[in-house]
Order: sequence, then structure tokens, then C-alpha cells
Amino acid sequence: MRRTLLLSSLLLALSAPAMAGQVYKWVDAQGVTHFGAQPPQGAQATSINTATPPPKPAEPQPAPTFKNIADPEQAAIDKKVKQEVAAKEAERKQYCDSMRNNLAQLQNNPRVRIEEDGEVRRLSEEERQERIGAAQKSIADNCL
Repeated sequence: MRRTLLLSSLLLALSAPAMAGQVYKWVDAQGVTHFGAQPPQGAQATSINTATPPPKPAEPQPAPTFKNIADPEQAAIDKKVKQEVAAKEAERKQYCDSMRNNLAQLQNNPRVRIEEDGEVRRLSEEERQERIGAAQKSIADNCL
């Protein structure tokens, strides 16, 4: 029983391409493309192979960019700007790290001491909370 079921399934799977009929393609007088199993009388029809998929369209060529056609002077300017942006980004990152460190010190240490005019004094709780708020606002404004 299994053998018969397996054999009939195999034959059915292999016969699918053979059962696919011939397909014709033609364009009528109005310029509309038609597909059908029978070619029309008195019109030019082309046979379509349904067993193989149609070829993939060619890859479009990338459009030329400014990098491809830029002159050396522009390339030097671009390089200089990129270096300046990288330097500013490194400076901003260092500032953010410093602010996050200061905020952690303020939040975790209730006895914060600062030096003013050569004298060391302890911040009051109000001053500490004020500095915590300022540090949080600075981090939110300047850091990602």
C-alpha cells in the first residue's frame, strides 16, 4: 500500500511539467498584450516556455556620485571637515563621560567637598541637589 502511494505521488510530481500546456503571447490591434492556450487566427503569436523561469533583469548601474567625479581640492576640503567633525565628536564624548562621572559622584556621595578660593568646603544638600539637576540637564541636552 505504501509503495503504491509513494509511486503514484512520484508520478504525479514528475508529470506536472508535462501537463503544462503550450502558452502563446500576442499583441492585438489596440496594442494590448494577450496570453492564451490557442494562438489567434491571422495574428503573429510567440510561444512562451513555461518550464523555465524568465531571466532576471540586468542589474542597474549605479549613478555617478560626487565622490566619483570630485576634484582633488574638494577631496582635501572633505577630509579636513571630516577630521574637524571627528575631533568635535571626541571632545563631546569626553565631556559626556566627565559629566556622567560627576553626576554619579554627586548622587552616590552625600558629603561632597569642593574647593573655592583656596578653601575646601562641604556642599549643602540643596547645593548638591541643584548640581545634580544641572548635571542631568546637561547630559540630556548634550549627550545621546
